[in-house]
Order: sequence, then C-alpha cells, then structure tokens
Amino acid sequence: MNMTLQPHLDTIPSPCFVLEEAKLRRNLELIDSVQKTAGVTIILALKGFSMYSAFPIVREYLSGATASSLNEIKLVNEYMDVKAHTYIPAYQDQDFDEVLQRSSHLTFNSWSQWERFSGRVAQYNQHQLAANSDEHVPASTVSCGIRVNPQYSEVATDMYNPCVPGSRLGATRDQLPDQLPDGLDGIHFHTLCENDSFTLERTLDALESRFGELLHQAKWVNLGGGHLMTREGYDTQHLIGLLRAFREKYNVDIIMEPGSAIAWQTGVLVSTVLDVLNSQGIDVAILDTSFAAHMPDTLEMPYKPRILSAYHEPVAGKPTYRLGGMTCLAGDFMGDYSFDKPLEIGDTLVFDDMIHYTMVKTTTFNGVNLPAIGMLTTDDRFELIRTYGYESFKDRLS
Repeated sequence: MNMTLQPHLDTIPSPCFVLEEAKLRRNLELIDSVQKTAGVTIILALKGFSMYSAFPIVREYLSGATASSLNEIKLVNEYMDVKAHTYIPAYQDQDFDEVLQRSSHLTFNSWSQWERFSGRVAQYNQHQLAANSDEHVPASTVSCGIRVNPQYSEVATDMYNPCVPGSRLGATRDQLPDQLPDGLDGIHFHTLCENDSFTLERTLDALESRFGELLHQAKWVNLGGGHLMTREGYDTQHLIGLLRAFREKYNVDIIMEPGSAIAWQTGVLVSTVLDVLNSQGIDVAILDTSFAAHMPDTLEMPYKPRILSAYHEPVAGKPTYRLGGMTCLAGDFMGDYSFDKPLEIGDTLVFDDMIHYTMVKTTTFNGVNLPAIGMLTTDDRFELIRTYGYESFKDRLS
C-alpha cells in the first residue's frame, strides 16, 4: 500500500481520485528542467490532465496549455490565466470568433480549414494591431500553424495512431504547397503516445524527409504530445540534445505539449469492495467503481491497471478474483488479480496511476456517480475538492 496514502484512507470517500501534490511537483520540476536546458516551451495538454484545481501548481512551472475544444479553451483562460494553444480537428463557424479571441496559437487540421478561416484570422489580427495604441506592448494577435501527417508512427494501437491509412488528422505532404503562405507560421504534428526520445528521433527523421523545406520556412514547430519524459528510464539528456539540434537546424521555436508526462504516476483511484461471489467457479469481487464509466481507457487501450497490495497476475494458491464494475454492462470487469488474503465486503482497493487520461474520460453511464476528487498535499493533508451526485448525472441529460 502507498505509505503516504495509508493514514488517510479512513477519511477519503469511495470511489475517489486522489492526486498527490508532491508527485505532481516532481514531474513538473523534471519537465521544467528539460524545457529550460533545451530552450523549448513545454505546455500542458488538457486532454490528458484537466484537473483545474491543480492548475495553480502547474502554472508555477509551465507557461501555457493546449486545448482542443472551446470548453477546454475557456478552462485554460480561466484557470491557467493565459490564452490557449488551440488545435481542433474542424472549427465550427459559430464558435470561431470566440476561439480566435481566446487563443494565442491556432493550428488547422487541413488545408481546406486554413483556406476557409484564414481570412477571418487576418482580419482579426489587423484589428488587434490597429487597436494597439501602446508601441511598447505587443498586440494580442494569433499565430497560425498547420498540422501535418509525417506518415510515420510507432503507436501499436490503431485507435491511438494518427498515421493509420485514411487518418483524418493532419495534412500529408502532397496536400500542401511548396511555400507557406503569409499568416501561416507553424508546423504541428502529433504522432507519439507514451513514447521515448528515440521514437521521437525516428519520427523527426520522417518529418524532415517529407516536410524539410517547409520547416525551414516556419517560425515554430509544435511536436505535439506523447513524450513520456517522466517515466523511469526515459533518456532526458538524449531528448535535450535532439531538441537543441532541431531548433538550431531550422531556427524555430519548439513547443511540446505532453499529456501523460505531467500527471504520470501522480495519483490513484480509491475504491471499495461491495460484494464477493462465485460465478461458475470464478471468484468475483464487485466494486463501487466502474471500468467502463470511470476507467474507460483500460478497456479502450486496453491495459490492465495495477492495484496496490495486489498481484498483477494470478498466483497459484492465493485468493484470486475477477474484479467487476458496478454498471450492468456485461464487459465492465477486469481480471484476474491475486491477493494475500481473501477479499471481504468493505475492503479498500487502490488503483495506481489513475490521474492522467483516466479522470478526463469518466462518464455517468447507468447513472453511476462520478468518483470524488481530492488531493494529498505536500504537508500531508487530504483535501476533498469535489463530490458528485444526482445533479451531475441529470445535467448531462435533458
């Protein structure tokens, strides 16, 4: 069991996501060291970590955040107190003006999107420049980029691979001109998923082979996310050397927007055993949480989450259980785990590393309450930040 968490289990509601502030700061310190040493900008990706109550901590280390919807943009504006780096696969006409006003950078997914909206961007930027009466204060204009598809990715799961044939994400080289037009400053790609710097190196080779002449014309290059630099064994020195060399070769500003790396191994999901039964020779424990509603990434990826004080794989001779969620979906289960003693109703099970991506994907399917959210602070206090009930379920319906 997590020793820092153990003394607080009696006061933590179940189910509950618990972020450990010290671990978040540890990750942010490493990421900040990389960005300063490499001379790049690393920003928070909300799609991986949107726990806005922790944004004041993130702001101590990172200067910005990236968003992929107007709602995420507003969260960046309100709780990071900056304009967003925005990428949306297809912009909606009725939202576009507000997106412009709330963004510092805007990436277009396709050439057709650029052609459709570039005039409105130019008009907005001209208005901002004309309205700026203080020559010592830069005008609040928007810098635009185009997302490209280097047609190279080492992501094994197709659901997370933006380079599969027919991918809608990013323009291939044949869809772009030889010259970046006025107003298009950046090149953006995102083809990694919890990868290391050597995967990035091979990806950059593919990017350069297809888009090299456009990179020389760009002012900035956004390397997207998937850079899992906080994972044990990640070679940050290799990453720093890679970033420096690329930045100097093309004379560009480099932006990175990792999702998992920021909240990697920073917290848990606390749950409770509600029932124990035997089903045709298989021991089953039903929990007050749900894999389908609260941990859907475990079924999508798929992957088997680690449980503290449990054996990740069945061990002969030890009590072994298939763990079931509390929804009526037949596939809402995960198996099998072994324990040192039989599970009983009321026992606490703690799922490890449940903060990045897991929290942002929760649903109220079947009317199941969302897990509470709390934080274990650096001065060893548990703070209950939010709980959910009927109103949270009802507000998503009509």
